[in-house]
Amino acid sequence: MGRSVNKVQIIGTLGRDPEMKYLPSGSAVVTVSVATDESYNDKNSGQKVEKTEWHRLTAFGKLAEIIGQYLKKGSKAYFEGKLRTNEYEKDGIKRYSTEIVVNDMMMLDGRPDAGASQGFANTAPMANNPSAAMGQQQGGFAPQQQAQQPAQGGFAPQQQAQRPVQQPAQGGFAPQGQPQQQAQRPVQQPAQQGGFAPQQQGQQPAQQQGGFAPQGQPAQQPQAAPQPANNFDSFDDDIPF
Repeated sequence: MGRSVNKVQIIGTLGRDPEMKYLPSGSAVVTVSVATDESYNDKNSGQKVEKTEWHRLTAFGKLAEIIGQYLKKGSKAYFEGKLRTNEYEKDGIKRYSTEIVVNDMMMLDGRPDAGASQGFANTAPMANNPSAAMGQQQGGFAPQQQAQQPAQGGFAPQQQAQRPVQQPAQGGFAPQGQPQQQAQRPVQQPAQQGGFAPQQQGQQPAQQQGGFAPQGQPAQQPQAAPQPANNFDSFDDDIPF
C-alpha cells in the first residue's frame, strides 16, 4: 500500500464554549464545534449565497487544557489535525460520526496570549510571567541616572560657577570668576606673567626694566638705596692753577 495522508486544516469560529471532560486516568478531553463559511453565486438568481459548515473537533491532554482555558464562544482559531470516524449504535441501528482530532491550534483573535501550540512555551499568558516584561527594559536608556552625572567631554556651567578658578591666569587676561578673589587679596597674588601691575607699583614702587615685571619675581621689590652725594666741601674754593 502506498503512502497515505490524513490531514485537516480549518480556520473557523467556535459556535459554543468548549466542553471539558476528564478520563479516569486524569487526562483532559475537550470538544468544540467550529463553523466555517463559504459562499458561491447562484446561477439562476445570480445572487451570492453563503453556506455554513459545522465541524466537531476533539483534543486531548495539554492541548485540551489550553483550548478549554483560552477559547470561548465566538473565538476564531486555526486548527490542524486528522479525521477520525467513530461507530456507535442507537435504537438498534449502527451510526457513524466523523470528527477531527486536533494536534495543533493557533488563536487568531489578536490577544496577547493568542499563540497556543502543543509542546511550545507560549502556552501560558504573558501576564503570569512578569520576568518577561522586566527583561524588555534591558538595553534601553536610563535618562534619570544620566541626568545626575555630567556628560564626559562636555561643560558643567553650574559646577564651574560654584568653584571659580583660584590660580592666576597666564598671558595677562583674567578669566571669569577671578576678579572677586583678586580684589580681596591683591598683595598675595603674584604678578601676571607678561602683563602690567599698575596697582602694586603705585603702593611700592620698584625698578622695572621696560615697564614689565620679570617672570617668577614678585612685583614688590625694595627700593634701591640712594647713592651718597659727592662731598665737594673738602676742596678749597680756589683752584690751584
